[in-house]
Amino acid sequence: MWKAAILGFQHLLAMYSGDVLVPLLIGGALHFNAMQMAYLISADIFMCGVATLLQLKRTRLTGIGLPVVLGCAVQAVTPLSAIGTHYGVGAMYGAIISAGVFVFLSAGWFSKIKHLFPPVVTGSLITIIGFTLIPVGFQDLGGGNVAAKNFGDPKFLLIGFLTMAIILGLSVFAKGFMKSLAILAGILIGTVIAGAMGMVSLSAVGQASWFHLPQFFYFGTPKFEWSSILTMILVSLTTMVESTGVFFALAEITGKKLEEADLKRGYRAEGIAVILGGLFNTFPYSTFSENVGVVQLSGVKTRQPIYFSALFLILLGLLPKIGALATVIPDPVLGGAMIVMFGMVGVQGIRMLQQVDFKDNNNLLVSAISIGLGLGVTVYPQIFQALPQSLQIIMNNGVVIGSFSAVILNVLFNMTPRRETSTAQAQLNTTAQGESQPH
Repeated sequence: MWKAAILGFQHLLAMYSGDVLVPLLIGGALHFNAMQMAYLISADIFMCGVATLLQLKRTRLTGIGLPVVLGCAVQAVTPLSAIGTHYGVGAMYGAIISAGVFVFLSAGWFSKIKHLFPPVVTGSLITIIGFTLIPVGFQDLGGGNVAAKNFGDPKFLLIGFLTMAIILGLSVFAKGFMKSLAILAGILIGTVIAGAMGMVSLSAVGQASWFHLPQFFYFGTPKFEWSSILTMILVSLTTMVESTGVFFALAEITGKKLEEADLKRGYRAEGIAVILGGLFNTFPYSTFSENVGVVQLSGVKTRQPIYFSALFLILLGLLPKIGALATVIPDPVLGGAMIVMFGMVGVQGIRMLQQVDFKDNNNLLVSAISIGLGLGVTVYPQIFQALPQSLQIIMNNGVVIGSFSAVILNVLFNMTPRRETSTAQAQLNTTAQGESQPH
């Protein structure tokens, strides 16, 4: 049990910075004061634990039953900030609740399109998810703020690469339980070394309160404004696509075959999590791809550590002072760990693509174009800045545009009647030629 608890803490650290980033960005955009920000972060962490439990525990209606961790959907930052600025906080939370209802009700329909995700699509999607997240890791490696004058400071790079070296060294040379703790050990040792270099501040711990209970409608009652609701439904569609990729990646790692009913329960659980996010005045929640790398690297594929991770998240949400301890980890340390984890996710996608027949030029084009679009949009999201805001929400996300590309190109190239007929004819001709050969 204690080993599972430590592994659960490792999962928590892997997702913590990415999750806390969302309330910091949205709260900052809406000019929340220190007390409001403290509530926002605490309630968000608490709800991450609740949302994770909804996915872990399989019931008749909900739960994917895979080792998944849920956190704030980062693609919701820009639209939620815009909604809150133009229509008020109430409209923001009304849109989140409406989007959650949409996800729950559309789960059955969305799960029926499983045939649209063969290995050429899912492999490309997982590759995109991993490699489009690597720039986030590099940003943290350089200090977190690209605009800062000290971005890329040699001491940041030293700490980041040292953290990577510790993780890699333990992954290669350690044995047993210590091997599975490589990421956690790298983060903790990196933080201690950074502290000795004066890069760790405990001021956030001193300012945080000891206990804070999340409550309904803390920032006000929700208001339902149609354009805000439509915007968040579009965002929810993008998170469902990304979650689908994560589900298939974890199924591949754990050796579980996903059925339509599994996907339906997974989407419903996310829908309920999004609704609760709106009710508790936090955010929409979706499956975190960061933790796929932890599962892959640690080799521990059971749900037990994730249950501990969910419990820790709930406790941290109730005890802000303890939760603030995780915020003292320097960005370069997190960046070094992220590069390893996200790289593992990308390579997991490449492993899935090994199942694909790339002698078929159509499969080659589906994967090449989709991965190229996903990485290109990630590097230059401003290429779509002239489009309407509603379209930018979709087009600015490399994972989403790469996913849509893979699905659409696969349908056009591999699933049209003409393609199926020509494939069948080619197989028939091959069989006929084989039978006509003299024995």
